[in-house]
Amino acid sequence: MTLTSSPDIAPAPRRAIPRPTAGLIGIIGVGAALGFGNFAAALVSPSSSPFLAVGDTVIRFSPEPLTEFAKTTFGTADKPILLSGMAVVIALVAAAAGLASRRRPDPGVTMIAVLGLAGTAAVVLGPAFRPVGVVAPLVALVVGVASFLHLHRLARTPSRSAPHAADGTRSRVIGRRGLLIGAVAVAALAAGGASLLLGGGIAQARQAVTDRLARAGLVEKAPAIPVDADFAADGTPTFLTRNADFYRIDTALQVPQLSSDDWELRIHGMVGRETTLTFDDLMARPLVERTVTMTCVSNPIGGDLVSTANFVGIDLRDLLRDVGVRPAADQIFTTSVDGWYTGTPTDVVMEPDRGAMLAVGMNGEALPPEHGFPVRMLVPGLYGYVSACKWIVDMELTTFGARRGYWLERGWAQKAPIKTQSRIDRPAGFASVPAGRVTCAGIAWSQPTGVGRVEVRMDGGPWRDATLTTLVNGRTWRMWKIDFDLRPGSHTVQTRATDAAGRTQVEGRADPIPDGASGWPATIFNVT
Repeated sequence: MTLTSSPDIAPAPRRAIPRPTAGLIGIIGVGAALGFGNFAAALVSPSSSPFLAVGDTVIRFSPEPLTEFAKTTFGTADKPILLSGMAVVIALVAAAAGLASRRRPDPGVTMIAVLGLAGTAAVVLGPAFRPVGVVAPLVALVVGVASFLHLHRLARTPSRSAPHAADGTRSRVIGRRGLLIGAVAVAALAAGGASLLLGGGIAQARQAVTDRLARAGLVEKAPAIPVDADFAADGTPTFLTRNADFYRIDTALQVPQLSSDDWELRIHGMVGRETTLTFDDLMARPLVERTVTMTCVSNPIGGDLVSTANFVGIDLRDLLRDVGVRPAADQIFTTSVDGWYTGTPTDVVMEPDRGAMLAVGMNGEALPPEHGFPVRMLVPGLYGYVSACKWIVDMELTTFGARRGYWLERGWAQKAPIKTQSRIDRPAGFASVPAGRVTCAGIAWSQPTGVGRVEVRMDGGPWRDATLTTLVNGRTWRMWKIDFDLRPGSHTVQTRATDAAGRTQVEGRADPIPDGASGWPATIFNVT
């Protein structure tokens, strides 16, 4: 009897998961990671969200031309656009990894692990890292891998109810409805986690500060705003900007959630007496109220990055005189709780009439979270990037030679006095208005000196003096208006402002970098 060996029987090839299912599994796995990561961060350390930490890293290391392009092009929508762009890119990567895992889960697991490690690194290397911050990215990593493996296993588990394949095997196909429900649930999870992080959890703390301010006495109260302080009926903004409409430009993707009970400010460096202030210490000092117009250095000619509010806080000059500033300290270097930092000229802050503040209130309530709650710094007459540290927690008296601010490192000017500027609000660009008497109106600013004159010309004709509103103070904007009798056709209106000291707005156009835009604004419109 002759024994013959039977040929090796090759194992049946693994059946591939359908492409739509595989792509969606990848997206759901990564979405679960982001959602649980956001929720974990909201519970233990808001700054540890891996998604937002990666976004912050992108902002910190973006080249200056790209950063300025984003601010100029998208304005205050730059952060939502960045986050949306990141979400789209991550979704595409997740879908691609899912498609690569149709037969084996390894590519998807590797992709989630790489994303998880990148998020962990962004958190650990962030400027405000604390050891508890590793919890959120680790939760995201574990949940992402587990979710992906579970869905991948379901998609490949044999099922008695599944139809026979050509090789005699049966393969479970996850129903489209089940995947859709899973995708919606993960989207809701991610959105809920993001809402906890971005929406804020300090409403009660803010209300307590608002109530406290209502009971507090002021050693300096801002004069009442005159009824003729604006030409809102003719198209200008109202004199005071609502908190919800106040412009916001900063590098924070996530608004820091710092309670007034936990707030402390360390003042150190070249001072006579180092000190640490609590919020109660700050509120125990004399409180002042000042009406101030703030302007962003990134504001283009005719731009809207300028707003005015009543701020309540303490006089910064008085505080620094109490701690004692050494003569050689030419820079006040301030740091936010999220790690952002800037340097302010000491001599400007110490000017007797400058009005520099540590503010705790804005337009009758506690500072909104996005504007620095619980405490921010502001110095009238300087662009915010060198003077307006929000969520301030550290103040070092030093020199410009020893330390460099965030934007100074990126090519902006060391000192940034606000330039005399004007803007045309009415008519809007390319608007159509009826023939006859046409009212042109707008605003002008030149903090801290104040605006003394605004001139307007039509179609290159002679300059005419515009009517100005009552000057509230030199730290604020001033509205203007003027009438022209115009015939049908295209017209161009142009304006220039002169400050109270006689210095006229510069005609030559310049980009915002490195110390603010310049030029005379002009608007083209049609008369019909």
